[in-house]
Amino acid sequence: MKARFLLIFLVISTLLMTACGKKEIENPLNWPVKDFTATTQDNKQLGLKDLKGKVWISDFIFTSCVDVCPPMTSNMSKIQKMVKEEGLKDVEFVSFSVDPTVDTPEVLTRYANQFGVDFKNWTFLTGYSQAFIEEYAMKNFKTIVKKPEEGNQVIHQTYLYLVDQEGNIQKSYKGDRDVPFDDIINDIKVLQ
Repeated sequence: MKARFLLIFLVISTLLMTACGKKEIENPLNWPVKDFTATTQDNKQLGLKDLKGKVWISDFIFTSCVDVCPPMTSNMSKIQKMVKEEGLKDVEFVSFSVDPTVDTPEVLTRYANQFGVDFKNWTFLTGYSQAFIEEYAMKNFKTIVKKPEEGNQVIHQTYLYLVDQEGNIQKSYKGDRDVPFDDIINDIKVLQ
């Protein structure tokens, strides 16, 4: 009888200790983000080192986009508000322009203001070449960016990316519709 009680006690204790341990991101991607240098909407320089120690959500957009970028930016704005409501600290939002020759700092600022962006923790980036952003997106975020020779609509995917404090992409989520807002907030909490 004592042996059975001891066994049950050990099993329950082990389960409780496991449950109290640090949670982890489910099926993390663990894609490292390489360093970059870009120009912000405030015409300042920003690189990966400026984001170290912070969790960040990233996407790829452009201001003359006629279909997916406005909903993506609106959804990022909703996540930004949710982060604030939850009282989460050290969370940044980073939007890479996929049309850097058109998207000057001033153009990005006007675009962001349409969505009520809080620039305290959301940065819009430009100031690199088209070739750079196409290669950088593919090598680091495993996403397509391609500006066609004809027309002004850049081809790109609509994911949002969760990046940890060390600069590793942990998750990607749909960013234009059916966005898993609660999952994103929960995953941010896990990383903190």
